[in-house]
Amino acid sequence: MELRQLQYFLKVAQKEHVTRAAEELHVAQSAVSRQIRLLEQELGVDLFMQKGRNLQLTPVGQLFCKRVESILKDLDRSVSEIHEFLDPERGEIRIGFPHSIGTHLIPAIVAEFRQHYPHVKFRFKQGTYPSLIKDVLGGEVDLAFISPCPDSDDQLTGEVVMTEELFAILPPSHPLAGEKVIRLEQLKEEPFVLFSQGYSLRPIVWQACLKAGFTPQLAFEGGETDTIRGLVAAGMGVSLLPEMALFQTSTLQPAQVKVVEPAVTRTIGLIYRSDGKLPLVARSFRAFLLTYFRMRQNNTPVGS
Repeated sequence: MELRQLQYFLKVAQKEHVTRAAEELHVAQSAVSRQIRLLEQELGVDLFMQKGRNLQLTPVGQLFCKRVESILKDLDRSVSEIHEFLDPERGEIRIGFPHSIGTHLIPAIVAEFRQHYPHVKFRFKQGTYPSLIKDVLGGEVDLAFISPCPDSDDQLTGEVVMTEELFAILPPSHPLAGEKVIRLEQLKEEPFVLFSQGYSLRPIVWQACLKAGFTPQLAFEGGETDTIRGLVAAGMGVSLLPEMALFQTSTLQPAQVKVVEPAVTRTIGLIYRSDGKLPLVARSFRAFLLTYFRMRQNNTPVGS
């Protein structure tokens, strides 16, 4: 069994067509067909079956495809690790994060890191809480910021890097908009604008309201902090957002007020696979991040 056969097989499985696979591989169609045929002969099974003008994986072909994807992905990572070993300052870091920290925190961190490692490349992937965990465990990203930070287990390691306060945001004309501090209970009669299901800020806000003695009245849902802020500023309801999500991005802005009884916070963690297979460049970035947030907490410049 040759590496070329596995690569041809996977491409045909993805394209469901020999001709289209051959075009993308820049080889003759006959070469692809021959290698697939040799692979099936060696395995003693049919990997594809005809479906109209396309090819479809057989059940055993689907099983084999999952294994091949994993093998080729590990091979690509191994080649990258060798290159990074030869020059770890020119590797690529794949990092995931939720939308609420992507506008300001991620650019600031990357800019700081690239002052020390100017040739390192970054690949970013934004996602929800469950999708970020899936991406880390599936090897789609090396590291991911996530909130709240999950407990470590056999597959996943999580480290809290910071704790952030959530503020109430209100329409500018709201009677409480001019207050410096409010109790969360004071918003119990208000309609709430919350993140949709799957976003980690939603259960944090929901649980805080329950702790304050009421169930929030859901008025609108959104998937981005800009949407939440805009709806609140337009008078559609109230909400709670972390401080880093309150940077002004438009002229229409809600009022923000500190919340007590209870104070509402969220943890932001850094997660990665527990098997310790981080590329060298990602290990350097992780070490940098831990120092970055420790210095930030102590109000110390990172390079000092």
